[in-house]
Amino acid sequence: MNSGKGIFALIVLAALAVAGSSAFFVVQEQQLALLLRLGEIVDADFKPGLHFKVPVIQDVVKFDKRIQTLDANPERFLTIEKKFVVVNSYVKWRISDVAQFYRSTRGSSDTTSRLLSARINAALRDEFGKRTVQEVVSGERAEIMATLARNANEQAADLGVEIVDVRVKQIDFSDDISENIYERMRTERHRVAAELRAEGAEAAERIQADADRQRVEIVSTAYRDAEKLRGEGDAQAAETYAKAFQQDAEFYAFWRSLTAYRDVFADGDSMMVLDPESEFFRFFATERR
Repeated sequence: MNSGKGIFALIVLAALAVAGSSAFFVVQEQQLALLLRLGEIVDADFKPGLHFKVPVIQDVVKFDKRIQTLDANPERFLTIEKKFVVVNSYVKWRISDVAQFYRSTRGSSDTTSRLLSARINAALRDEFGKRTVQEVVSGERAEIMATLARNANEQAADLGVEIVDVRVKQIDFSDDISENIYERMRTERHRVAAELRAEGAEAAERIQADADRQRVEIVSTAYRDAEKLRGEGDAQAAETYAKAFQQDAEFYAFWRSLTAYRDVFADGDSMMVLDPESEFFRFFATERR
């Protein structure tokens, strides 16, 4: 009898221990907690630490309150030009109202991702629909991101979450738009190349014309200087000849005649028919005695 009572006492103590342990729960610093009673929210304001609940009747659901990342699937959006772009984005979010979050999603990560994606895509669709391809690709990226984060945060308020940031990782074009863009890029590059070639040809013509002008000026200046020097030399030579002629006119005439004879009869085959009394042969004549 005593042994039976002892076993029963141990069972009761074990049950009380289990019940006691299930009556307490711990909330970590990075967690948010909900206290539920038969599926209904009883309390949602729990600080980090040890808390009490009624075993069996009450239950605790915990969530991570740190910033989460939702990597959305690429979606097609229409720009104001009626052209489709494929946008790959991601969202940074965290729980702001744990009770509302539980009512909206029942704590399901799949439901949260689906609802957040729907709201983010709606915000993206609105913003891309107001802008051209050029603006969404490079012109107003920072402004679009700020507006997206603000609008998405407003649309996600009913989920009990806060949108911290929205970022577009990549923007691609559909095949037909890509081909059109590449064709415009090729046309633009060809136009720029043609302009550069025309500018180069114009510069080459200017350089050639300037080089030709400088060549003509240099040649003209050299010819002028050469003629001037030649004239000065001829003048000096004439002056020298004149002075020499004045010193001994008879000898100078004789020397000039000898030079002429040498030039005329240098090859030894020259034949001239002249009057022996001509001036050319006056130094060949012998004086009669």
